[in-house]
Amino acid sequence: MRPILQVALDEVELERAVAIAVEAVAGGADYIEAGTPLIKSEGMNAVRTLRENFRDHVIVADMKTMDTGAIEVEMAIKSGAGIVSILGACDDSTVEDAVRSARKYGGKLMADLINVGDAVSRAVRLQELGVDIICVHVGVDQQMVGKDPLDILKEVRSAVSIEVAVAGGLNPESAASAVALGAGIVIVGGNIIRARDVTASARRVRESIDAAGKQYIVSEKKARDEEIRELFMQVSTPNISDAMHRAPAMRDIKPLYEGIKMVGRAVTVQNFPGDWAKPVEASDVAQKGEVIVIYNGSNYIAPWGELASRGCQQKGIAGVVIDGAIRDVDDIKRIKFPAFASASVPNAGDPKGMGEINVEITCGGLKVRPGDWIIGDDNGVMVVPAERAYEVARRALEVKKSEDRVRAEIERGKTLAQVMDLYKWEKK
Repeated sequence: MRPILQVALDEVELERAVAIAVEAVAGGADYIEAGTPLIKSEGMNAVRTLRENFRDHVIVADMKTMDTGAIEVEMAIKSGAGIVSILGACDDSTVEDAVRSARKYGGKLMADLINVGDAVSRAVRLQELGVDIICVHVGVDQQMVGKDPLDILKEVRSAVSIEVAVAGGLNPESAASAVALGAGIVIVGGNIIRARDVTASARRVRESIDAAGKQYIVSEKKARDEEIRELFMQVSTPNISDAMHRAPAMRDIKPLYEGIKMVGRAVTVQNFPGDWAKPVEASDVAQKGEVIVIYNGSNYIAPWGELASRGCQQKGIAGVVIDGAIRDVDDIKRIKFPAFASASVPNAGDPKGMGEINVEITCGGLKVRPGDWIIGDDNGVMVVPAERAYEVARRALEVKKSEDRVRAEIERGKTLAQVMDLYKWEKK
């Protein structure tokens, strides 16, 4: 049986959602999902509008119902939904009433296992209660910290005989793996709806799941630091700031030249103005791919210059950030060593050896600990706490995807205010 591709319209503006759905259908999407954000924003009008525009496709209402199952299932099906989702974690009585309502009004019930502890046992019970589809789902916030729906899909598929759907950060490759593991419905959101070319993205998923074999290919997992580095290299510091709820960059610290991209863990230096002993010694402490971060305490005397930069470049150190002055700017530009500072001067101090390496410092007004991630580009320098690096990198990539989609709509003739429907969302 041909696998079903369901596109999740997790948008808040209905007009945009319909336009995206048109493109997704052109790429081979079968089911059109009114995502939870869209339903919360537009209510049942979202379901009605999708039903009117896509009469040859099944409309899924992702209600995520936790209580009052019968009422919410009834209104979704009456509005045009063929499938309605409830939360698998809800009480059995809610499931039973939702099942009755679905049967009464001629729709199907999907139970979403998001955040269910024992997913396999709950899936078996939900099947006993009469649901039509089990959805193995890892939510967006869970994806950001590395959870993967494929890790439990095979067990759930083996435990139940009803249809199984899967959702949670799927791309063409992981969608094909989901089909190989037994999923009949593949639900894709961000990797389709936030693409510059929605039709092409949907088509890639469509072709991938149609060609999926029966053997699940386990891709080799990258080391976490390698994955974090690759993710941060794909995004900008504005993307990272947005992902951290508009967190500030280092204050007054600028790149020495245009076109810099720097990513790495921090080796910190607490320095005395112009004393270049500890900053240069940090070059011996830092490993390939790390960033030396220096608090110098003065914009008028430099602890760093071209020779220190050359030594770091030879070793593969990713860059230097100085809250304070740097010198030999012309030479550093020439060798293209990534460097950021708050000032440039010609004069250096003397190597007295005062200060400390790899202690918590303040640089550009931000706390930096050894091992925190430092990302710099033409916009400035961001600090990401080590314990949140993977999550922030994943969220920043989602920000970039969203901006790519907005950019495509602007290129088609809309203004940013029109795309984002700013007037509707202004505070009243």
